[in-house]
Amino acid sequence: MTDIPSIAQEAVLLGSEELPQDTPTVKGYDWTQHGVNYAEILKSYTQTGFQATNFGKAVEEVRKMLERRSCPLMEEHRDLHEDDEFIARKQNCTIFLGYTSNMVSSGLRETIRFLVQHNLVDCLVTTAGGVEEDFIKCLAPTYLGSFELSGRHLREKGMNRIGNLLVPNENYCRFENWVTPLLDEMVEDQKRDGMLWTPSKVIQRLGERINDQSSIYYWAAKNHIPVFSPALTDGSLGDMMYFHSYKNPGLVVDIVSDLRRLNTIAVKSVSSGMIILGGGVVKHHICNANLMRNGADYAVFINSGSEFDGSDSGARPDEAISWGKIRKEATPVKIYSDATLVFPLLVAETFAKTVDIPMTTQTQ
Repeated sequence: MTDIPSIAQEAVLLGSEELPQDTPTVKGYDWTQHGVNYAEILKSYTQTGFQATNFGKAVEEVRKMLERRSCPLMEEHRDLHEDDEFIARKQNCTIFLGYTSNMVSSGLRETIRFLVQHNLVDCLVTTAGGVEEDFIKCLAPTYLGSFELSGRHLREKGMNRIGNLLVPNENYCRFENWVTPLLDEMVEDQKRDGMLWTPSKVIQRLGERINDQSSIYYWAAKNHIPVFSPALTDGSLGDMMYFHSYKNPGLVVDIVSDLRRLNTIAVKSVSSGMIILGGGVVKHHICNANLMRNGADYAVFINSGSEFDGSDSGARPDEAISWGKIRKEATPVKIYSDATLVFPLLVAETFAKTVDIPMTTQTQ
C-alpha cells in the first residue's frame, strides 16, 4: 500500500485557525419543533445563510430606523422643521422609501399603500410609472399573464405586458379621460394664481382628486407625505401631458424646486433611513439627497442588480459610502432579490408590528 501523496494530504487536511467564540453558526428552521410557524421561519433566516441572512440583517436595520424614529424629538431639534416651507413632518428619523414603477404595477402596491396609510414612512421617491400605475389601478384592474406571451400577439390585442402582468390599453384611455381635466385645472391655476407646479405638487393634486382609499397617493396627500418623481414625464403621465400640450398648452412643471425640497428634507433630518426597492433614478435620487447631509444613517437596498457593469442600480451600499451617501459608521444591507418576494415579509417583521392589526402565525 502506497503512502498518501504529501501534497494531497496537506491540501485536503489543512488545519484551521480558531474562530472567535461569538461567531454565529449556520442553523436552519426546526420543522419538528415549531411546525408551520411563519414568524419562527423568518426569525431563522438570520442564521440560514446567503440572502436569507441578508434578510435577517435588513430586519434589524429597519428596526433601528423605527426605534430611532419613535424616540421623542430632542429640544434642540424641535425648530429644525419650523422655518422652511419645504419641511412639514417632525421625526427623529426620516424614512425615505423609493420604488420603481414595476413595484406599483405588481401587488406590492398594497404594501406600499399600507406604509403610507399608517404614516410609517416620511418621503416617497418613485418614477412616472410608479405614480400613474397607482391611479390607473383605481380606474381598471391589472391582470396576471405570463412572461412567455408573444409581444406581437399582445400588440394586436391591445394588451401591454409588464413581466408576467397584463394591462389592457383601454386602462390608459381611461386614465387620459380622468387626468386631462385635472391638467386643465393646473393650467388655469397657473394662469390665474401664478401657481408654480412641481412634480410633487402635481402628484399631491392627483392624490387629492382620486377619492379612492386603495390609492397610495390618496393617503400620501391625506397624510402630507411628499412624493418626488424627477422623471415625471417618462411614462403614461408624460404621454398625457404631451397630448394635453396640444389641446391646452402652457403647463410648466419645475423640477428644481422639488430638488431643493427633497434635499432640504434630508439636510434637516435628525437622522435618516433609506429603503429602496429597485434601482435607477429612484435609488440615486434618494442617495444623492442624503449626500447633502454627509450620508444616511441607515439603508436597505432590495434589487436583483449586480455591480459588475458599474451601474448605480446594481451597486452595493459600500459604493454609496465612498460617495458620502451612506455614513461610514452605518451598517447598510443589500438583499439580492425580487422585491415582490421579500418586501412584504420585511414589512411584516418590522413596520406591521407597530400597527394594531390582526396577526396570524399559523396555517391550518
